[in-house]
Amino acid sequence: MKFDVLIVGAGLAGAALAAALRSSSLKVGIVEARPPFRPAGWDARIYAISPNNVEFLSAIGIWQHLDPGRMTAIYDMEIHGDAGGQLDFSAYDCGLRELAWIVESSLMQNELWETVKRQHNVTLLCPAEPQALTLDADAAHLTLADGRRIEAKLIVAADGRDSWVREAAGIRVRTTPYDEKGVVANFRCEKPHLNTAFQWFRPDGVLAYLPLPDQQISMVWSAPDALADELTALPAEALCARVADAGEHRLGHLELITAAAAFPLRLMRVDTVVQPRLALIGDAAHAIHPLSGHGINLGYQDARVLAGQLTDLDNWRDPGELRVLRAYARARAEETALLQYTTHGLNRLFKPADPFLSGLRNLGLNLTNRLPVLRNALVRYAVAGRF
Repeated sequence: MKFDVLIVGAGLAGAALAAALRSSSLKVGIVEARPPFRPAGWDARIYAISPNNVEFLSAIGIWQHLDPGRMTAIYDMEIHGDAGGQLDFSAYDCGLRELAWIVESSLMQNELWETVKRQHNVTLLCPAEPQALTLDADAAHLTLADGRRIEAKLIVAADGRDSWVREAAGIRVRTTPYDEKGVVANFRCEKPHLNTAFQWFRPDGVLAYLPLPDQQISMVWSAPDALADELTALPAEALCARVADAGEHRLGHLELITAAAAFPLRLMRVDTVVQPRLALIGDAAHAIHPLSGHGINLGYQDARVLAGQLTDLDNWRDPGELRVLRAYARARAEETALLQYTTHGLNRLFKPADPFLSGLRNLGLNLTNRLPVLRNALVRYAVAGRF
């Protein structure tokens, strides 16, 4: 089998890239181990999608087909420090319709999957697992576990943080473990959230409440490993009491609707996101602390930029040419580096219990809150990638 572009991994970023190549003349293949599925009830994996990425998902025909009854707009956000600091963001004050949309991972995943299944220039290879990879001057060659051999002008690694393709290509990875886990769960709350997201920088991690429909919230608690293990082992009633107390009972009594789960957190940087015949996107290219909620937003923008580069190529140009791929790498370098270092720095700033640092960081939150121009500029960069 031969393709112009072969995408390994049909997660959110990989499937979005394939969908974004719909208008191109490129022949696209996707290698994926298993099709997505929708869990019963609410998905514990929730994402805050920026307006910039709502536009991208709309452009590739995804957003308008998502169930609006399972999505919630964020109009306001409250950020609380660990010693009286507070920072408030408002979509209205910034001239925006909303700050973000809260959407289940599986809701987007299934719509992307159904879209690329119907796409005229896409071939889905599923179930399929890669076994061997070689990159030469003329093509990338991938052998699957079942013996099938695939040749492509460009192979795109979209296979997650532990990317098989990245490792097979010999790209070096630098990881910084946070010794934390992200604990996620969904709750029904006593008081209305009013489309507001809440975040607390606490001595025991970063706690976030994200609004869901029908007076429900999704919780993300970036907690030290020991605490995370403790939280996931708690009975439902005890977990609800613990999370409500940690959130200063801002939304009253909580009732668990999705069991708690946890995943390890780490900062991951790669030496390069491109090689001749190879490009990395999404979690295969970068991993950041979830306190900013930008992980999948970075992945979607990787897909948008790379798809734009490939779609605009003249027919005679080779999509695996290093000059083409370097343009993608340059276009994505600034936003990725900024968010990686900002989230890493915030995590480190709020971790120490030193009273001096505590006073300094909370003073910073309060000063920013009193400077509307700076505060609104930060929001505009977060939602649109530019000031």
